[in-house]
Amino acid sequence: MNTWLRAWRQRREARAVQRRAIPDALWALTLARLPFLACRSADDLAELRRLCSLFLDQKEFTGVHGLEVDDAMAVCIAAQACLPVLRFGLEPYNGFVGIVVHPDEAVARREVIDDDGVVHTYAEVLSGEAMEGGPVMLSWPDVDHAGQSAEWAYNVVIHEFAHVLDMNDGQADGVPPLADSVAHEAWSACIDGEFERFCDAVDRGADTLLDPYGAEGIDEFFAVAVEAFFVSAAAMRSAHPQLYAMFAGYFRQDPAAAG
Repeated sequence: MNTWLRAWRQRREARAVQRRAIPDALWALTLARLPFLACRSADDLAELRRLCSLFLDQKEFTGVHGLEVDDAMAVCIAAQACLPVLRFGLEPYNGFVGIVVHPDEAVARREVIDDDGVVHTYAEVLSGEAMEGGPVMLSWPDVDHAGQSAEWAYNVVIHEFAHVLDMNDGQADGVPPLADSVAHEAWSACIDGEFERFCDAVDRGADTLLDPYGAEGIDEFFAVAVEAFFVSAAAMRSAHPQLYAMFAGYFRQDPAAAG
């Protein structure tokens, strides 16, 4: 039964890849606009391209406020979203379908209740947001500038899809689903210590490789660290060697070595 099911899935995926095949010229354009992929092996890029086709077949892209999401935009988003799951496939993204792309940053209305029960409302400006069950929201200018923003370890697509991975166990706590309690405890011990040291550095006003926004909470710290791992790998390995090693084991990738 397992052999039959595996063969059926392979045939289904092959049909999807053929149906959503990415033209050579468009793939070349995507790689050119995302230079942090240039160091990847031919095998890695072939698998990334295959996953992108599957991703495009499974997800629905919606532009808002007059923005039309064309093929180049969709493939650019797909390539960055699929990079973290290069070794284990798209199953972690099965919990949502929609990807909403804004022509600029979005403004979200928020409410918080203080200790006295008073409701406070405020506006939050967002370049991206991932919600449990979807959709994932992205600001196109931030996506479009991913090649340049990699220089300061920033990538909105990877950031939001890191949140998707984090939330797959039902909690946004900087700990994605892991094999067992031992792995969970080891991960928590590492990331908790790294987060505490990072917050101390931010409080002191020290320069940090990771976006200071990561001090907002351990879930945000995880997301900004994953960004750096993929787009500024050598600097991440130097600044956070233990965290880098843990990520390399989880993602089954060593992007600094690839460079």
